Amino acid sequence: MLVLLLAGCSETVSPPTQKAQRARITPQTTLNMAQLCKDQAAIRYNTQTQLVDVNHFEQFQASYELSGRTGKNERFICSFDPDGQFMHLSMR
Repeated sequence: MLVLLLAGCSETVSPPTQKAQRARITPQTTLNMAQLCKDQAAIRYNTQTQLVDVNHFEQFQASYELSGRTGKNERFICSFDPDGQFMHLSMR
C-alpha cells in the first residue's frame, strides 16, 4: 500500500531542451556579431573600427565567442548568447 502511494507521488520530468541546441545562427547573424564586436572593441580601446580585426569565431554549448585584436595588438573577446545577442567584451 505504501509503495502505491509513493509511486503515485513520483513525477517523471523530462530534461529541459538546451537553448543552444535550438538556436540557429545564420551567416548574416554571424556577420552582424562580428561588426558589433568590432564596434564595441573600437569604443573600449578608443580606436577606429577599421583598425580592429575579428579573427576567430567559436561556438560553445550556451554562447558564442569572437576574438580579435586592435591595431596596437591589444587582444579582446566578445561574448554572445545563443541567440546572437551581445553580452560583453573582455580585454585579454
